[in-house]
Amino acid sequence: MTDADSGFDDANVGLWTDPEHFDVTRERIAEYARATNDPIAAHLAGDIAPPVFSIVPVFDSMLSPAVDVMPVELVPRVVHGEQDFHFHRPILPGDKLVSRGKMIGYEGLSNGTRAAIYLECRTDAGELVNEQYVTVFVRNYDAGTKLGELSPSHKFDERLRAEPMLAKAAAHVDADQTFRYSTASGDPMPIHLDEEIARSAGLPGIIAHGLCTMAMTSWGLLAEVADSDVTRLKRLAVRFAKPVLPGDDLETRIWKAGSEPGVTTYAFETARGDDMVITDGLAKIIDEN
Repeated sequence: MTDADSGFDDANVGLWTDPEHFDVTRERIAEYARATNDPIAAHLAGDIAPPVFSIVPVFDSMLSPAVDVMPVELVPRVVHGEQDFHFHRPILPGDKLVSRGKMIGYEGLSNGTRAAIYLECRTDAGELVNEQYVTVFVRNYDAGTKLGELSPSHKFDERLRAEPMLAKAAAHVDADQTFRYSTASGDPMPIHLDEEIARSAGLPGIIAHGLCTMAMTSWGLLAEVADSDVTRLKRLAVRFAKPVLPGDDLETRIWKAGSEPGVTTYAFETARGDDMVITDGLAKIIDEN
């Protein structure tokens, strides 16, 4: 453990945050779609939310559990490692949503500590809209133990590389992408907006929000294997592997990974040339009737 005088507050593991309320508007959905270069007409019109828009109503609930459990001096070391959405239904304009979260567990490792945060998003009438698992990684801090449970697995099956690729989807990160995404998502982190701050953090410059990259990957997936129909998407999970920069060209590579009655599972990765920026991608999509 690199900080022997610091420790996680185990009493707050499993403790729900206070509920956060969010009113969904057609304009906010459309703004998010434009900010992620989403080409799907229903998203751009604000008729139905893109899948990764689901992070917007829960954003404050996502941060609070980490702050409640981790020593404050560790917060600057925290990076968003993985995101895993489980959809019960899409978000629609007019929805009044209530979100809350809790840290469900953590595991100390030699190079850092990974921790899992569980979020749920419901309507104000109690209908479950989506569940989310957020894995964060605390760099260079070993908590020294394992407590609770971690996020569900979505590891890429390396045997798929011997199988033919099902489809590819391309996306381009615009020069102003991070500024548009910050406004649309409500994420003000300065490493996405300020060159000097980003470089002081050891980055090559402003980097794209990981969830913006995930959103761009998601519309490519929907277009290639779900007829651009977000209502068919049941799960979407990724691991954020490397930073994405404005100006990058991305390619999402998709394989069929399995099936169960009525649902097909797809594995995917997103690359910038030879660099993998999203790995361990998994999507579960309802089959067409």
